[in-house]
Amino acid sequence: MRLFRLLCFVCVFSRRSMRRMKHLLSLEELASVDMEQILAASATMKSERGRHPGLPLAGQTWALIFNKSSTRTRVSFEVGIRELGGQALFLSAQDIQIGRGELVKDTARVLGRMIHGAIIRTYAQSDVEQFAQYSGVPTVNALTDQEHPCQVLSDIFTFQEKRGRIGGKVVTFIGDGACNVPVSWVWAASKLEFEFRIAAPAAFQPPPALLARAAGKVTCTEELKSAAAGADLLYTDVWVSMGREAEAAERIRLLNGYQINRSLVKLARPGALVMHCLPAYRGKEIDEETFEANAQTIFDQAENRLHVQKAILSWLVS
Repeated sequence: MRLFRLLCFVCVFSRRSMRRMKHLLSLEELASVDMEQILAASATMKSERGRHPGLPLAGQTWALIFNKSSTRTRVSFEVGIRELGGQALFLSAQDIQIGRGELVKDTARVLGRMIHGAIIRTYAQSDVEQFAQYSGVPTVNALTDQEHPCQVLSDIFTFQEKRGRIGGKVVTFIGDGACNVPVSWVWAASKLEFEFRIAAPAAFQPPPALLARAAGKVTCTEELKSAAAGADLLYTDVWVSMGREAEAAERIRLLNGYQINRSLVKLARPGALVMHCLPAYRGKEIDEETFEANAQTIFDQAENRLHVQKAILSWLVS
């Protein structure tokens, strides 16, 4: 009987441990059912802000390991962790030994013994994946050069909040279509069954192998007008991402004209939303008039990072 009870305890403990080992490393790996769960929970997080019935991160400390600077990502995660009952510990590359060459897996094995979860904003996707592998704590990709899953989940939540379910709709991305944000949109399109169009120069389109792997309804074109025609959402991002500053002049030259402006918006479906994940460089990827005309949506989109990321954190520890 004692042996039976011990085995039952071990099984229960193991199941709990497995539940705690969720990660959000990419939308490619996130199941559509989990994506839907996070989006649904985001609405609850927003409506119940300041009066959550439970605090799922109570007694926990989560590390924010940022090798890239941030405004919205850092503030939204720090506030979100605190509102869910936890403590946030911010660590830049200069604060820890990674900045002096320590292996990611060694840092992970140290921090994993002290913290309850990690939120990482860095360059290489492999760094986030390796941290998750070796730390033994839930890990969130808060941006890598490959994907930006938290941003796109927030974007989808914002769209659905204003226009209903995104399934069957048309989303058009204008600009650098090979960077982390549109790549995460590619995976979301395949999971949530909406059409995703990318209008970008050929050199700034995702590789065909990635599109084939995603197997969603995704099209790439250099033609702005056809991509915008009938779209339910027009979306853009900066032309020069962090880490690409040395390429700025050439990128601006090649992407010149791939801009959301009044004439492009007129081609979209009446009432189409315009989004930008910020920071915005008016006069480049979007003009001043169009940005200000859609500022309410853009800053709702920024605010929703808080609510969606709280839903992500709650999902990770459930």
